[in-house]
Amino acid sequence: MKRIAYSRRDVAIAQARHRYIPIVTTILAILIAALPIVVSSPIIPDFAFLVLISWRLLRPEMWSAHIALPLGLLNDLVDGHPIGQSMALWTITFLAFDIIDSRIHWRDYWMDWLIAALAIAGYVFGGWAIARMMGDNTAIGVILPQLALTIFFYPVVARIVLALDRWRLAR
Repeated sequence: MKRIAYSRRDVAIAQARHRYIPIVTTILAILIAALPIVVSSPIIPDFAFLVLISWRLLRPEMWSAHIALPLGLLNDLVDGHPIGQSMALWTITFLAFDIIDSRIHWRDYWMDWLIAALAIAGYVFGGWAIARMMGDNTAIGVILPQLALTIFFYPVVARIVLALDRWRLAR
């Protein structure tokens, strides 16, 4: 027998799940960088950025541009980026998404992948440019495998985020 009315506890759990699952999953993706994975060149995708843009493209009404600042600060602290790099690049990405959402009134899977690919390219090249400004002499060809792998890994992360969103919205 199904219940028509839920208890206050059930409603509170559902509201907490609606509110906190996107933020918690993004924070967990940020903390993946703390795992002891050693590579000789930058090839591992930035899972935090992928989860962030997946949530933003899936639910544009859920997050505004100001949420990128604290999440970007946490990403800077965990990843070891210069303070402000992820904060600036994530906020610029969210502002660009807001502009795209105001101009494009429909999006499908391929459009989301194109938008995500452009955002990923901007993020990777922006991080490379900031590193160059700080005195790093890495050639641009070194980051191209990471860029390609991150773009092709986006659909996997988007599917995971979609499954989490379905669970989040389930009764």
